[in-house]
Amino acid sequence: MRIHFFGATRTTTGSMYLLEINGKRLLLECGLFQGRRAETMERNRTFPFDPRTIDAVVLSHAHIDHCGNLPNLCVQGFEGNIYCTFATRDLASIMLEDSAQIQQADAAFVSKKRAKQGLPPVEPLYTATEAEKAVRQFVGINYDRPFPVIDGVTVTFKDAGHILGAAQVVLDVRENGRQFRYLFSGDIGRGDDDILRDPQPVENVDYLQVESTYGARDHSPKKDADDNVGQLVRETLHRKGKVIIPAFSVGRTQQIVYTLHQLTLEGSLPRIPIFVDSPLSVNATEVYRLHPECFNESIYQFLREKANPFGMENLTYIREVAHSLKLNDLKDPAIIISASGMCEAGRIRHHLKNNIGDPKNLVLFIGYCAEHTLGAQILAGRSPVNIFGEPHEVRARIASIDSFSGHADRNELRRYVEALTGDIKAISVVHGEESQALAFGETLRQMKPKADVIVPEYKQVQEI
Repeated sequence: MRIHFFGATRTTTGSMYLLEINGKRLLLECGLFQGRRAETMERNRTFPFDPRTIDAVVLSHAHIDHCGNLPNLCVQGFEGNIYCTFATRDLASIMLEDSAQIQQADAAFVSKKRAKQGLPPVEPLYTATEAEKAVRQFVGINYDRPFPVIDGVTVTFKDAGHILGAAQVVLDVRENGRQFRYLFSGDIGRGDDDILRDPQPVENVDYLQVESTYGARDHSPKKDADDNVGQLVRETLHRKGKVIIPAFSVGRTQQIVYTLHQLTLEGSLPRIPIFVDSPLSVNATEVYRLHPECFNESIYQFLREKANPFGMENLTYIREVAHSLKLNDLKDPAIIISASGMCEAGRIRHHLKNNIGDPKNLVLFIGYCAEHTLGAQILAGRSPVNIFGEPHEVRARIASIDSFSGHADRNELRRYVEALTGDIKAISVVHGEESQALAFGETLRQMKPKADVIVPEYKQVQEI
């Protein structure tokens, strides 16, 4: 068995791993690579293999850095099954359509600039129609249900606790008269989540491929997060200000809505108007409500016995642009949750433009902001910041809470590996910036001195 590391190697984007087993080719993940524009277009358009030769794809979860290039794979000739959990299929269908719209807008923007230089237009990576066609190749499988994918390989999905439907991928391999178990962690959640179940421990692991997004960093304690949110919001309401929350549409939006719901129910917050202003967030929340099988016991019970955890009388979900524009005229205190979490696209930029200059207001970040993004500039204290090409003074209060992260930190990753059983012979460390991946690789060498630990580079090949 040979593993080709074609993405998320010493970085966190473009997850893609090609496994060659028993003369067959199995692809784990097919994510969009994100980086400098020229390199990004080349990496995403050109696969380092012929898509027509792939026998099957297995997908761990619906984030775009894991599934975002599947339509392109299908356009270029892949005709096999794409296996994932049911919730992942439903989330990926809306995520890929949204991604296609972004691709088309991006291509139009670049083509306009090229036209001024007398250059031909560029095509989008894929269209919404091609994204929809790719989703037809998805095959949903429940957690804990072993299924054959190619000759000699049976896959079982185990809950990863990262986002709705996220899975660890367990591959039981029969090859040349021997059997072994290869575990791909996917992205691992922190555990003790408000909504999702804890990552499931996996037994009898022989080989491990593990993420390392926060392999050298610790998050703030989760128990403090709700109290911090409540205090920050109350202080803003006391100033008669608005709370603007940039949030990722999948995972973070649902978590902050649930937190605000609980704080309101217990009387820590008054019933002020709350708006979720993002079509993708609205659609994703509907998918969450359709998949209670992914919920932990407490929220499942809340859903059955009390109410919709993502809905309350003072909460409004907004799809239409016209309704979104009306929020600009709000004079009274309110909470506005909008995408994107890094403030790079979507309606959040309009809300920042209208509210970031008022010292009564609060901009509350609850997720990771990559270097050079607008969110990162605001968090770094930069003022003014450019929004839609114009400078805006930052006078609003800026705060950040990292306890809502969907990724396990250094100690939580350690606990995840400690919970695995079996004589692990080799470990590959992926999906982390170089410093995080190398640091976690060193941690693993101390934890598992008998295992061969590697931190693969792009296009490196590992033989089992």
